[in-house]
Amino acid sequence: MLHTEQTSNAMLEENLSAWLFYNLHHKDPISDRILNVSRTAVNTRPWIYLLRRDGSAEKLVHGIEEKILDHLAGRKRVYTSRQKFLTHLKDMAGGLQQVACQFSSELPGISFLDHGTARLLQDCGFTLTGAFSMIQRILGVLDQEGIDSHHRAADHLYDIVEEVWKRLRKEMRSDTPVWETTVQGWILGLFEELDLTTDSAPIVAVEAHSADPHYSPETENSERGAVLKSDSILQLDLWAKEKEPGAVYADISWVGVLGTHTPPRAEAAFRTVVEARELALRFIEETLSNGQSVSGEQVDRQVRAFVEQSGYGEYLRHRTGHSIGEEVHGFGVNLDSVEFPDPRLLLEGSCFSIEPGLYLDEFGLRSEINVYISSGRPAVSGKKPQFELLYF
Repeated sequence: MLHTEQTSNAMLEENLSAWLFYNLHHKDPISDRILNVSRTAVNTRPWIYLLRRDGSAEKLVHGIEEKILDHLAGRKRVYTSRQKFLTHLKDMAGGLQQVACQFSSELPGISFLDHGTARLLQDCGFTLTGAFSMIQRILGVLDQEGIDSHHRAADHLYDIVEEVWKRLRKEMRSDTPVWETTVQGWILGLFEELDLTTDSAPIVAVEAHSADPHYSPETENSERGAVLKSDSILQLDLWAKEKEPGAVYADISWVGVLGTHTPPRAEAAFRTVVEARELALRFIEETLSNGQSVSGEQVDRQVRAFVEQSGYGEYLRHRTGHSIGEEVHGFGVNLDSVEFPDPRLLLEGSCFSIEPGLYLDEFGLRSEINVYISSGRPAVSGKKPQFELLYF
């Protein structure tokens, strides 16, 4: 994952002297991922890897775990006492100016360096700054192999939604009881058939449950969740990736009505959600086509303004979208101007969801597509997005 030339060029552009990686008990998945440190490696003592802008590197490891970074280039320093640890740190800090680390007061999703260690590093002479732009450049963009993996997963998810809806129509027309967990089981079974994996079960939420963006049947008194009833609103949210190492997630949300009659209030809210989704896509397209950069914060602000003007502002409960990578919520830029405003730019290879949602008392609606930046333009992955509510 670590490409020294690419990283050095990025540090030059970000005006950084070095990038410092620190880990203990594998608390920082970013450091492990970028440096290709196995999650099964014993990590009971702190280690540090310092990569300088000129491509040189140093590693500081404990004597009983001194081989943990042996796969990486650079001078190895070994400590067996706190005093030696501090002595080495002070020596390593010499001559450096701004040094990037995995911490941020604004973006908690990439903040893993604890406050105590940050203070210790500063006391030893390091001038620290957040590594969020570096992280995005390394982990927050996809190469062509990643894009292809993402596309395959997205195509499968669209097929699964179609298959699940056909089965729902058949089962409910035959008056067969169907619970939320029944549909979850169908989706997970299709994941297995298609050799896909996921970090958690899909969201299957009916009526008021769909008003909870992260609903799970486990919150119900019944382990089976709610039974699906005719003419109810049903929210489906599913995410998965191939089982191969380095595979990239896809993550989509669709909404349907379990019958032939669509409540007018639901239709109006859904129309607003779809228009907000498409507005975000157009804004990105137009801004990039004009040769300008666009941040996640800017996109979210546009969507919020539109939803508020449409009279639904009070029903917004989350950001417009999140980064997608080897994790369903990746380490790249999020479309967010309110929760944790993200000033990072959508770069070539950035992959993210666009998923505005409205959450009323009696139901919620969310329409989610996945987008990546290719040749300076946004490209929608998967098959045809949802423009109309599903119905029987």
